[in-house]
Formats: sequence, structure tokens, C-alpha cells
Amino acid sequence: MTVATQSPVAEGLLLRPFRDEDAAALVEIYRDETLRHFTRTPVADLDEAARWLEAQERGRAAGERYSFAVLAPLGGPAGGRPAELVANVVLKRGAPGAPAAEVGYWTAAAARGRGVAPRALEGLTRWAFAAFAADGLVRLDLLHQVDNAASCRVAEKAGYRFGSVLRASSPEFPLDGHLHSRSA
Repeated sequence: MTVATQSPVAEGLLLRPFRDEDAAALVEIYRDETLRHFTRTPVADLDEAARWLEAQERGRAAGERYSFAVLAPLGGPAGGRPAELVANVVLKRGAPGAPAAEVGYWTAAAARGRGVAPRALEGLTRWAFAAFAADGLVRLDLLHQVDNAASCRVAEKAGYRFGSVLRASSPEFPLDGHLHSRSA
């Protein structure tokens, strides 16, 4: 088994490819107004969740998008109850052999403030550099809107340094953004 077919590892979290049974949890998570503000693909019902899940699988099969469900025990790391979907982390590879790729993530409202995003992003980062080092990957970029101060903090905690302000490009990117990067 190659590193690219394995899942990232993060302290106190389980990262795995999304599954069809995650659809209901996705719909519930996407009810959060803050999450909807910072994401571009709506997931308002089970049909939209199924389309979202299919897009993740197509991206993985094409080697262009590696999206992972982030699960944590209910009630925190020592909760001892079944795991719940608390976040998503993704590696977006534009072209095989490119020296840079993009990472992204979102966190469910109930999981914010628990350190989930930095831990999951750190696990994804280590995995990406290990999985694609032989393919020339040496830099990961993280982009977020300027009004997303929480994403700035997550980027810094995971070792992504602020690089520049990216100007808005409507309609897809209506606000300026921040570019953070981390090198292998």
C-alpha cells in the first residue's frame, strides 16, 4: 500500500475518506451559517450531500482531490462514545508533478475551539508531503477570505506562514483573501 492510499494521522482524531453514510451528518453540519459563508458548495439536503460526496470520490479517483472526513469521539478526546464527523480536510492537486498544491478545511460548529482544525491540517500536511514527495511536491498553500480570522489562526498553528493578500476576483472570490504557505 502506498502512502497516497493511506489516510493521514492526527492526534485524537480519525481521518478517513468520506463515505455515503456521512450524507446526513454533512446536511446537519452545513446548516451552520458561518460554514455556509466560507464555503462555495451548498449541502442543504441529502441529494446535495450525495452530489458533494460523489465529487470527492471523483476527485480522489482522478488524483486531483484527496478529501478526508475528520471524526472525533463525542464529548471530546476522552468521551469514549462513538465518533462524530467534526471536520473536513482536503488536498487539491492541480497537476501531477507540480511543486505546489492547495489545502483546505472546514470545521463543524460544535467542534470549533477544540483544536480540531490545526490537528487535522497538521496530519494532512505531513501525509501530503510524504505521499507526494517523489512526485515533486514541496509547498502547500492555504487560502482563505480576509474576514476569516479563525482560518488565519489555524494556518499559523499548523505552521503555514502568511505570504500575501490576494485581491478579490468576483464572482467566485468576492472578497480579498490571504495566502499562507508551508514548505516540505
